[in-house]
Amino acid sequence: MSRAVISQGPLPGDEPVVQIDMSTDLAGIELPSPVMTASGCAAAGRELDQFFDITTIGAIVTKSVMLQPRSGRATPRMAETPSGMLNSIGLQGPGIDRFIEHDLAWLSERGARTIVSIAGGSVDEYAKLAARLRIARGVSAIEVNISCPNVEDRGQVFACDPNSAASVIQAVKRHSEPRMPIFAKLSPDVTDIVSIAGAVVRAGASGVSVINTLLGMVINPDTMRPHLAGVTGGLSGPAIRPVAVRCVWQIRQAFPDLPIIGMGGIRSGMDALEFILAGANALSVGTAVFHDPSAPVRIHAELQRALVDRGFSSLSEAISYAHRPKDAIPEVDDELDFISE
Repeated sequence: MSRAVISQGPLPGDEPVVQIDMSTDLAGIELPSPVMTASGCAAAGRELDQFFDITTIGAIVTKSVMLQPRSGRATPRMAETPSGMLNSIGLQGPGIDRFIEHDLAWLSERGARTIVSIAGGSVDEYAKLAARLRIARGVSAIEVNISCPNVEDRGQVFACDPNSAASVIQAVKRHSEPRMPIFAKLSPDVTDIVSIAGAVVRAGASGVSVINTLLGMVINPDTMRPHLAGVTGGLSGPAIRPVAVRCVWQIRQAFPDLPIIGMGGIRSGMDALEFILAGANALSVGTAVFHDPSAPVRIHAELQRALVDRGFSSLSEAISYAHRPKDAIPEVDDELDFISE
């Protein structure tokens, strides 16, 4: 079966880019582009759709939705850092029923591929969310945000314990449509992320999303107290990219055929290339959209140019390329091309 070949086109002032196959297979989902939005940074894509056609990117990954409506944490709940941002939003959202009726219906009508992110405080809540989505239309895959505290286990984050993580994935798998791809979103705040990946794969996950934010905090020098009302928050942006690339690399080494969605500080095509070479099959762009709403299509174009410049005829040829033996990798004229500005 032939794959669609698309190009977001050259950036203003640049030479036209040779069109190559930028499609990717993500656990059986054929995506025309590897670039997607990251959960929590673009809601359901409505706002971004005024800047570019959201049907041209790989998929919209929705903000994590919970079973019931949630107002989130008290303010202040965001803080800038020198190379990223901290957020302590607290999974504010409309609840699953309103989400299906309002957001998912709009995405389906718009024709966007949609990966629905779900979050819960108990295994039972995840199961009920999966059951609701089983009868909903327009769901391409489910991303299971297991970086939430388990309210039944003294606040232990599901993703930090292999057994807890596996329990959630088993519940979601059991209550989902049998062929529905399920991705476990993993936390970097663990000693051995490969062991967590192994646990969710054995539990039935189709793939993994790597990584969620890192836990951090900021002290306000004026008040001399924590800046965020929730004290700690999730660190995202360029600061976490090396950690994310390392996690993708380690999981790809352990699981050569596992579908991986890479994310964490991607703001350019060169950043995206690192993830692809490390083993990511697709990418989620998050924090970058706050200052550049068109970042997903720009990054697609920049990644395409980077692949062409390195002699690749398709995206698939570059996936996991850095894992090849050194003597199998041709020399690059300018090593600095691999370094993001």
